[in-house]
Amino acid sequence: MRYGLIGKTTVTPANVLDFKTVKNICPGEGMVFMDKLYDCHEADLWIKANGCHAATIRKNNNPHKNKDLDTWRSSMRMPFEGTFSKLSKRARYRGQTRVLFQNFMQSTVYNLKKAVRIIPPHTAVT
Repeated sequence: MRYGLIGKTTVTPANVLDFKTVKNICPGEGMVFMDKLYDCHEADLWIKANGCHAATIRKNNNPHKNKDLDTWRSSMRMPFEGTFSKLSKRARYRGQTRVLFQNFMQSTVYNLKKAVRIIPPHTAVT
């Protein structure tokens, strides 16, 4: 999260609800920032089972909603929203295997472009 690199990604059919993908993309540790689509008990359980802490922006009808906390969570997510907003939302191919490969390649290219900006240039020592 520090550098805005894509660590895990997955592809699911359109009829799969977003919160059901948490088990596939949840990291092994840390805090997981998610939007309102992931505000459900099942997603929170998957996050806890993986040893992470859920930082979900809560829905307005959630009794546990804390507007100040959600504002902070939104500000933490904001720099990374740009990461995914620039990636194509449309699949170029048909079939989940081909779309998964497209997603993998787009993520790899994005990470390589980002790494070029992050890694300092090598200076020659004479």
